[in-house]
Amino acid sequence: MAAINSCLLSLNMISGSRSPRKSISIVRPHLHYSSLTRNIPLPGVASISYPEYLESEFSGHGVTFTGVNESCVVRMALENGSIANLMLPSGLITSYKAQMWHGGTMELLHTTVSQGQDGSAVIEGGVSLACNCENDEGLSWSPSSWALHQVKGDPQGSIQVELISRGSDGKIEAKYMVTLQQDVLTSEIKVFNLGISSLRMMGSVLSHLTVSTPEASYAVGLQGSDFFSKPPFLANFSILPPGFGKRNNQASKKYWVEEIFSSWGTKNQNYEETEKELEGEETENYKHLTDEMSKIYKSAPRNFTVIDRGRRNSVVVGGDGFNEVYVLSPGSRHESYGRYSYICVGQAALLQPIIIESQTEWRGKQSLHNPNM
Repeated sequence: MAAINSCLLSLNMISGSRSPRKSISIVRPHLHYSSLTRNIPLPGVASISYPEYLESEFSGHGVTFTGVNESCVVRMALENGSIANLMLPSGLITSYKAQMWHGGTMELLHTTVSQGQDGSAVIEGGVSLACNCENDEGLSWSPSSWALHQVKGDPQGSIQVELISRGSDGKIEAKYMVTLQQDVLTSEIKVFNLGISSLRMMGSVLSHLTVSTPEASYAVGLQGSDFFSKPPFLANFSILPPGFGKRNNQASKKYWVEEIFSSWGTKNQNYEETEKELEGEETENYKHLTDEMSKIYKSAPRNFTVIDRGRRNSVVVGGDGFNEVYVLSPGSRHESYGRYSYICVGQAALLQPIIIESQTEWRGKQSLHNPNM
């Protein structure tokens, strides 16, 4: 695993030097839920050259900005030692270092940096938002490029970074709030339906939790939850071992809207026979995650715990607003403490869409609580 505190170095080595500095514009678009806060656009082209400007605009909150080629890394740091890194414009959370019982900090997220075929950096893992909104009028929209909206808080208590994304037709808007507190990292999404038709939203907040190996990992608290075994949920930042469920991820990984939402409810002939369309009820309260699995739990509790005996730590995964929980384990046949030493969890709407009525908002969140202090 490439810890993201060394991600800046890795990205620079892969992609070359920082892009030249360019000018900045401040946009004040009309909001249905009005706000006078500045929007600092972060487009996906080579114009990310204003970390110093962002620093001057948002100083005093415990947040710093570092430009890396076409991305900007937002670093949130609390005085107790907890740190989180967020990338713009993708909105990917690449690192969450939390205080531990032994007095030091430990990385709780699993993020990898590799070189793509075109020589660019490919970042996978971490915490990412993957959702798609549709209506009967033909609208289909996914927030994939985020602009910085505002920063609140201070390093003594908590820090919140708020991002915003809008559909081109002005009928839909999403806000994404990442909040770092003393012992918890929260990812919250708000979707505003500004159109006249109801929206159907499907997706998940996906978190890759780093572990020594799935063989040493357990999910505690899922007993009694109904589950469906489904093909893996492939989002833009998903990590999936080659051959998982007899699939070659590198050959079949497409844009997640096409790959996943068109395939739910259909048979996948390449998926592991024993995992195909299985339904059941979880009978283990202390579920061992050593086997390869991809499951969606329908009646999961609002909080459950992932324990790693190898690293002697645990993470409490909580949520609100979503009705499902997604759990993926790559299995223990891979190298310990390696690229596939993680457990992927997510608050989700993958079996049934969330309905957002006209002129209303919906909000959902996932929290990663550190009980190891």
